[in-house]
Amino acid sequence: MKPRHKRAAIIVGGLAALAVAAYFVLNAFNSNLVFFFSPSQVAAGEAPKNRTFRIGGLVKEGTVKRDNLTVNFIVTDKSKEMAVAFTGILPDLFKEGKGVVAQGKLGDDGKFIATEVLAKHDENYMPPEAQQALDQAQVQKTIKSLK
Repeated sequence: MKPRHKRAAIIVGGLAALAVAAYFVLNAFNSNLVFFFSPSQVAAGEAPKNRTFRIGGLVKEGTVKRDNLTVNFIVTDKSKEMAVAFTGILPDLFKEGKGVVAQGKLGDDGKFIATEVLAKHDENYMPPEAQQALDQAQVQKTIKSLK
């Protein structure tokens, strides 16, 4: 084999190895990517069916039902509501009427099965995505009431 052919083979092999490494990195990044959706977006069908995502809003008053370690509650953006089931220990700051972000998947029955629940840490904080979703839902509700 001529030196020129050896050099070309090494370059092609290096590029192939680089392409394989880039594929694995991008695949790992894509599988760990978690998007945020409001209850209105989930109701509109914008949320993925068999992928993990986050849903956020306010815990609706009077909807928290505890059964041993399983907690059922409703998350609302004041426009639409989404039933959530979580098995585990909730954060200390989890309360009705307060902001919450839950991570999980949609069940076959349309209920959100959470694997993680995050509560806001003080009375002034709300995740930017959740606040934006609440504001957008309020605008939509106002527009509907004016029609």
